[in-house]
Amino acid sequence: MTPLPVFVLLSLVCFCISDDRLTTAKLLNARDKLVSSGGVFALGFFTPANSTVDTYIGIWYNKIPQPTYVWVANRDNPIKNGSPGKLVMSSNSDLVLSDSQGRTLWTTTNNFTSATTGTAAILFDSGNLVIQLPNGKHIWQSFDYPTDTALPDMVLPLSTNDGILRRLVAWKGPDDPGTSDYSMGGDSSSDLQVVIWNGTRPYWRRSAWDGSLVSGLYQSITGFILTEIIVDRGGELYMTFTVSQGSPSLRMMLDYKGTFKFLAWNSNSSSWEAFIEHPSPICERYAYCGPFGYCDAAETVPKCNCLSGFEPDGVNFSRGCRRKEDLKCGNNDIFSTLRGMKTPDKFLYVRNRSFDQCTEECKRNCSCSAYAYANLNNGSGAADQSRCLIWLGGLVDMAKFRDGGGGEDLYLRLASSTVDKEINVLKIILPIVASLLILASICLVWICKSRVSGKRRIKEIKNKHTRQHLQNSKLNELENESIDLPYICFEDIVTATDNFSDYKLLGKGGFGKVYKGLLGGGGKEVAVKRLSKSSGQGADEFRNEVVLIAKLQHRNLVRLLGYCTHEDEKLLIYEYLPNKSLDAFLFDATRNSVLDWLTRFKVIKGIARGLLYLHQDSRLTIIHRDLKASNVLLDAEMNPKISDFGMARIFGGNEQQANTIRIVGTYGYMSPEYAMEGSFSVKSDTYSFGVLLLEIVSGLKISSAHFMTDFTNLIAYAWSLWKDGNARELVDSSIVENCPPHEVLRCIHLGLLCVQDNPNARPLMSSTVFMLENETALLPTPKEPLYFRGRYDEVEDQRDTMGITLNKMTITMQEGR
Repeated sequence: MTPLPVFVLLSLVCFCISDDRLTTAKLLNARDKLVSSGGVFALGFFTPANSTVDTYIGIWYNKIPQPTYVWVANRDNPIKNGSPGKLVMSSNSDLVLSDSQGRTLWTTTNNFTSATTGTAAILFDSGNLVIQLPNGKHIWQSFDYPTDTALPDMVLPLSTNDGILRRLVAWKGPDDPGTSDYSMGGDSSSDLQVVIWNGTRPYWRRSAWDGSLVSGLYQSITGFILTEIIVDRGGELYMTFTVSQGSPSLRMMLDYKGTFKFLAWNSNSSSWEAFIEHPSPICERYAYCGPFGYCDAAETVPKCNCLSGFEPDGVNFSRGCRRKEDLKCGNNDIFSTLRGMKTPDKFLYVRNRSFDQCTEECKRNCSCSAYAYANLNNGSGAADQSRCLIWLGGLVDMAKFRDGGGGEDLYLRLASSTVDKEINVLKIILPIVASLLILASICLVWICKSRVSGKRRIKEIKNKHTRQHLQNSKLNELENESIDLPYICFEDIVTATDNFSDYKLLGKGGFGKVYKGLLGGGGKEVAVKRLSKSSGQGADEFRNEVVLIAKLQHRNLVRLLGYCTHEDEKLLIYEYLPNKSLDAFLFDATRNSVLDWLTRFKVIKGIARGLLYLHQDSRLTIIHRDLKASNVLLDAEMNPKISDFGMARIFGGNEQQANTIRIVGTYGYMSPEYAMEGSFSVKSDTYSFGVLLLEIVSGLKISSAHFMTDFTNLIAYAWSLWKDGNARELVDSSIVENCPPHEVLRCIHLGLLCVQDNPNARPLMSSTVFMLENETALLPTPKEPLYFRGRYDEVEDQRDTMGITLNKMTITMQEGR
């Protein structure tokens, strides 16, 4: 065989090279491709399925077997009839796509006229194709010219100073990248909302921005978090989204049917799975329910309903709803508060108004049918922090969100006579209903008495099998809960812990002791929590913890494996975490060096994600009420897991806040409103998280004696340093030399936001997680925590007189409010 010439071999080698950039000296042919440095994305020529003649150049996922294109350059001008094309970098630093005849099919327009040696087009792992000058400046990027897909960290303008809005534009069909009639982007008439358009007609609309830093946050039980946000950059609003580290591939797209989706790649099924879709259901489509009608997503099957004070204007909702009573204008009209609403379209944005001024703006205008108000100080850098919206005439394209999530208060104008009539109807109906209920109750009592002997026999048979497990009458309530959790025999636990030997002891506290055990034939390592008879966690708390934790699944929450009751013994069996609790490292001078900054930051974010799951993403809203360093356990990789749910409280439905005279938790971690007034909410946990965050950064306990001579506690100490610009002095000396200053100072700033005296000033955990995961997010300025300057000593003296060691144990106190 004749050997190939050397120049042929060299050309073959060059042909096989695939890197991440194009230069003026290197072009891209039909069989070449660019691959980003991490191999995530590729750019090259492709022919869609079911097509043999049209060729495009685009970007796709390089490691995903299913062809998934996220950007197409020449979507409306394909290379025809299989003709080979080429992509080159021109002398004036533009990318130019041409066919074999030399016709230009697509080019960038960067307005850069001078030739520069070293300019390159680079494909990044983000999926962004960038033309970059030698000095690192970007003069063009594909993220500014999207097709149908948005990727993490890509921004979509809602409003721009130059008046040019860029939109996602759907493909014409599943295999046709050409532009269709469906597009999605900002609404130039309002600058505050996102709209899907079908041609020039709205097809779906997102409600107006209310100033929230985080406009949407979605979390899986495996821990990945997608944060959808709106950013204000000097008066220009942008929508973007980010994902947490370790997440699967995620993308946002507008499909050829006009449906907006968030999709995640499932490697097990090798497919894209949509976890957010709009419009869904059908009544979400723009103005589907007509004027003064709304899509009620709170219903089991979403449907159109009329607003309060309105009735259907016909046999269906094609004509919407009409008022039951005409408006009189002036003092004869009142405003009804509708909660959890998607604000209507076609509003008038009135600037520089307080809430009261916004109300008056609507009251004095007889044409004003509703108004809404929001404070933009969470995410806007503009001088005007108000957002007053008023509606003149009909209200269209409204919705009511399930459990009020994602909506805001809408103040609807009604004739006072309408409300008076509804009240009079209630006055008539309520006594009748009450009478019927009394009669029904009497009948039920009679029926129950007649069957009591039969029920007693059934109960005795049932108790015969369960008496050995549940002796305490409070614990019998466990039978009424659906618990997918095994009961473990007391004898097996005794064997596993060598009869609760001291050498098996892992730790102890006010609740009792925790032992290490080897359970079952396989020798599975477990942690056994043995509640002491004198602990504050009695039958109620034990039942609470079993029922609650059995239903929670998240990688940052400790996993309950089983439970046991035997005579007066109450035991919980948890997964064994070899590194015990956070306080064992954090406050031990011989071990705190194990917690370097990377580990501490991982712990901070893990705790925040666990709390976010409890507050927002679990089936019900759960308030932990006793978050502290000793209740955060660490696994073998130092991942945090929140534990001890004996004091937790479940919120259901629209419940946002509760009061109690039974104050439970640990002094120092309690929020002011809870410790002094018994009022608690998700913001109570936010406060505890803020304290814990400051402890993790500083390595100091909330009431550490290191600075008690000058400051009442850690919060006062942190505030003093932060306001004087010396926050770096708070950082633990074991990590101060090796931690990124901007990151640790950001955590201190966030900790002070979380411990503000006013619960409304503290961020939600959704915003907290976002601010931890995104370095560029703006942080509001915290106010001085005045509560601890004025009332801390008094509260401390109160507790000390009760003979309780407050800094080391959980307390349960009966207090009048």
